Amino acid sequence: MPVTDTSYPQESVWILGDQLSTRHPGLIPGRRVVLIESLARLNQRRYHRRKLVLIVSAMRHFAAELRAAGYEVDIRSAADFLQGLRDHVAQFGVRHLVCMAAAEYNTRQFQQNLAAELGIAVTILPNTLFLVERYPPSRSPAFMEPFYRAMRRQTGLLIEPDGEPTGGVWNLDRENRRRYDGRPVPSPLRFPADEITRQVIADLAHRCPDAIGSADTFDLPVTRAQALAALGDFIAHRLADFGPFEDAMSADHDILFHSQLSPVLNIGLLDPLETASAAVNAYHRGLAPLSSVEGFVRQIIGWREYIYYRYWELMPALLAANAWQAERPLPTWYWTGETRMRCMSCVIRRVLRNGYCHHIERLMILCNFALLAGIQPRAVNDWFLESYVDAYEWVVTPNVIGMGLHADGGRTATKPYLASAAYIDKMSDYCRGCFYDRKARVGPRACPFNTLYWHFLIVHETTLRANPRLGPAVLGLQRITPTERQEIVRQAQELLQRLDTL
Repeated sequence: MPVTDTSYPQESVWILGDQLSTRHPGLIPGRRVVLIESLARLNQRRYHRRKLVLIVSAMRHFAAELRAAGYEVDIRSAADFLQGLRDHVAQFGVRHLVCMAAAEYNTRQFQQNLAAELGIAVTILPNTLFLVERYPPSRSPAFMEPFYRAMRRQTGLLIEPDGEPTGGVWNLDRENRRRYDGRPVPSPLRFPADEITRQVIADLAHRCPDAIGSADTFDLPVTRAQALAALGDFIAHRLADFGPFEDAMSADHDILFHSQLSPVLNIGLLDPLETASAAVNAYHRGLAPLSSVEGFVRQIIGWREYIYYRYWELMPALLAANAWQAERPLPTWYWTGETRMRCMSCVIRRVLRNGYCHHIERLMILCNFALLAGIQPRAVNDWFLESYVDAYEWVVTPNVIGMGLHADGGRTATKPYLASAAYIDKMSDYCRGCFYDRKARVGPRACPFNTLYWHFLIVHETTLRANPRLGPAVLGLQRITPTERQEIVRQAQELLQRLDTL
């Protein structure tokens, strides 16, 4: 029933910086809104400046839009969330605080203790920004594919009246593995900083002195209208080619045909169902092939929702997962891109510049190397959290520690995503002009991906043989002579002693 009483003089709703949705369940006409720019949260890590500007600018724009819609909004800077809420409660005489459950574990724990901390009634509403909260599975899915199919059935996306998948198959991933062929790549819409964003950039330069990267060329969407425009631009200009080149990588193009919508999806400016539905509507209008649309839908309601679901199943133990007993520190060039491995250099410099690279580069370049080199999972997780504009613990930790590094023992993914230079060369142009030889396993210029890949198979052969999905890779060891095995192990051990110099 619609709410008719719009007078809530002693009641406020606290909206987090990643919950900037006008569909927030606590937004009721007449209820006061409080948003807090927490200095402690902004400086919790050395976050990328583009991420900090995105969140704070989007919060300030959201506050302005709510005021224009008739809401009373208190947006304030505070030392931390608790101090900001205490000051708000005291100033306005609040007796009841409403909030939506946080997407991240520690913040949700904080919310659950708020009533005792503030001495008032606190209501925590379900998080409606994820489809899995709206359409919970009937039972815990074993892995992503059954989860994805269940989400398709529940949402009705790409489902025919008889309940079968559009096109007769659930997953068209095999059609989405083409190398980039040089065709023109339409640039995504850019949104130059307005007066609010310019003030945010100036404010954060002083308030977050340890942040990494630069926000001088900030051009991301910061409003609901801009986010919708970015979605429309992707649908019109890049969705059709997204599918075939979903796994492709290029030194010359930062995002190729990807949407780059995750930064606004992850703060609530876009809804996952409306985002996936826009792609499905484009298919029905003949604007994009099924392989592209299914691939995009799978990313949104399959992978993204599955990762969130797994996060809440596996936390907080997931943060300490280390199934491969990897203990090496992160190489220093993850913070500079100064390595002779061209793929790593290109991708890391891209991340440091933009706070973004697409998912295959995250998985098959950055995580792949860290897995093969035995880098401590928590260190890799921390680097991702600090470096990306779309990074939040709920998405980074299960994707990096679980899927990318397979450090959770297979709870998130059925196999480790490991590959040699052959895969990188097949899917990118990174090997062209690289110092290292993409075909060599050993020798002075052998690609470290090759040496470390075969070393990983040798060291973990027994464990990997037990995984049916890795049978072909492990069988490749049969073609390596005992002498070459020894050479691979020797060279790998030497590489692992000097990772900072690669």
